[in-house]
Amino acid sequence: MSNVLTVFRREFSGYFATPLAYVFIVIFLALSGAFTFYIGGFFERGEASLQAFFAFHPWLYLFLIPAVAMRLWAEERKSGTLELLMTLPISTTQAVIGKFLAAWAFVCIAVALTFPIWITVNVLGDPDNGVIIAGYLGSMVMAGAYLAIGACMSATTRNQVIAFIFGAVISFVFLTAGMDIVLSFFRDWAPSALLDIVSSLGFLTHFDAVMKGVIDARDAIFFASVIAVFLFINVLVVDAKKGA
Repeated sequence: MSNVLTVFRREFSGYFATPLAYVFIVIFLALSGAFTFYIGGFFERGEASLQAFFAFHPWLYLFLIPAVAMRLWAEERKSGTLELLMTLPISTTQAVIGKFLAAWAFVCIAVALTFPIWITVNVLGDPDNGVIIAGYLGSMVMAGAYLAIGACMSATTRNQVIAFIFGAVISFVFLTAGMDIVLSFFRDWAPSALLDIVSSLGFLTHFDAVMKGVIDARDAIFFASVIAVFLFINVLVVDAKKGA
């Protein structure tokens, strides 16, 4: 655990050593506000809820999370510091978990900084704050799933742009898996069992329920499984890429 914390502190402090972290936070907050109040029609809805706010999170994460994750391993390989990191008395698993947790903490801070929107809806009405808390927690867990995918893709290449594209594409597959337009492609020829599997892989399918305040263990298990699987693959890729 101490080795994980060492990597965590190293990575987390690195985010705020450059202006990029602050630029990301500002962009995320600006887009969250714009999507909520303008595109999402917050005032036109006439209801005290943050569904207009959370509904856009899966789409914001599709581009912003890969931008955070793309440097995690690609930069280490490009600068040659991966070999130095691996010579330290830590395992690959500890390094992967430490880096992931640091990036996840950074993203969660950005999400938490949207609290003025929460305050606004409480000033204007009487929302169900339990539903809002569930939405925030679900959003952060979903962000972790996006991040695990992005970190895994970052480990496959030295080029951050390629890592971003790979992360965004794989995330898009998971994001849209449960949508009707995707399922209609499988309905004509695929067995119902395969159709159910594809549908169950959709981020939107699982996040929609959480966004409405419905806490289901299956949704939590799904996102936790995505995180675990891609972190496991991340470990395998980093081990395979040592010295490459």
